[in-house]
Amino acid sequence: MKKFNLKLLPLVAILLQVSCAINPFDEFESGNWNNERSILTLKFENQVGKETITRVDDRSGIIHLGINTGAMAEMSNIKIISLVLSYGAEADVKTGDALDFENESSSAKIKVTSPTGKMREYTVIAEAFEETIIGTYKLNNLVVFGGTGPEYGGGGVLPMTEKPWVWLPSGGPAAELDNTLTIELEGFTEEGNSFGTLVNDAGADGLFADFQQVAFGSYPATDVNNFYRKIPTGTGKWSRNYATGMVTFTFADGTTSTGRFVEGPVTESLGNDYSKTVDNYAFSFNLNGTDDWNSIYSDYDKFIKRPRRFWIDLEKVE
Repeated sequence: MKKFNLKLLPLVAILLQVSCAINPFDEFESGNWNNERSILTLKFENQVGKETITRVDDRSGIIHLGINTGAMAEMSNIKIISLVLSYGAEADVKTGDALDFENESSSAKIKVTSPTGKMREYTVIAEAFEETIIGTYKLNNLVVFGGTGPEYGGGGVLPMTEKPWVWLPSGGPAAELDNTLTIELEGFTEEGNSFGTLVNDAGADGLFADFQQVAFGSYPATDVNNFYRKIPTGTGKWSRNYATGMVTFTFADGTTSTGRFVEGPVTESLGNDYSKTVDNYAFSFNLNGTDDWNSIYSDYDKFIKRPRRFWIDLEKVE
C-alpha cells in the first residue's frame, strides 16, 4: 500500500498545478459566454393585454402591444413601467423612460446589447386600443339555448319572454327588459386587463327580474336565479381578461359570474342546426344544467333542467 501511494504523488501534484492555473468559472465570470440580448417582458402605462415578443433573427425583433388611447391625449409620451431583459443585457431605455409612438407606423425602437457587445434592435409597435365594453346599453332580450338531447330535436333557442306562463306573473324575465346598463372604465391591471364599475338600473317599473319558474302540471316551482342572475342588480364591478376574452362581474356580496362580451353582427353555431344571432351586442354565458330525459321537449327542460347557453342582448344608446 505504501509503494502504491508514492506512485500517485506525482499525479496529484500535476492535477494541483493545473487546477491552480485554470479557473473553470473564468469564462462565466467574465461574461464571454453570454450573447443573450432579449427583451423578456415590456409593460407600458395604459397597456392593454399582454405584449407579443418575437425575435426575428440575431439582430432584430418585433413587439406588438395595445395602448388604451382613451386614457391619454396623445401617443407621443408613453411611459415604460416595466422592462425585463435577459441576464446581463443592457438596453438604451429603462423603466420610467417614455417612448414616442406618434408617427405613421406607431412604432419606436429599443436596442438591447449583450455582455459580449452583440446588439439586437426591437421595433415596438403600439396599436391604439379603445375599450369597447364601455357605454350605456338597454336590455333588448334574454335568450336561452337549452334542452336534453338536442341531437334528437330536444333543444331550442328561446327568448324567455316568449314563454310567459313559465315564470312568475310579476317580476319575471320581462321585468329586466326596461333596464339600462351603464359600464364605466376605472383602469387597467398590471397584466393589462381592464376593470371598472357598472350600474344596472331597474327602469320605469323599478323591478329586476326574479328568475323563478311557477309550478305547472307535474313540474315544481323552481328558483333558477343561480342560472340567470349573471349581471348584478344596482351597482357592481367588472373586469375583462384579454388573454381569455372573458368578462367577470362582481356582485355586492363578492360573488362573481363570468361570460363573454359579443360584438355583432355575428351568428354563433350551436351544433345540430341550432344557432344564435347577435345583431348588436350581448353578454353570453355558459350554463351547466342536467339532462332530464323524462322532461325532454318541454319548456321546463329547456329553461330549468338543461339550460346550456344564455344571452343578454344589448343595444348601445350612449
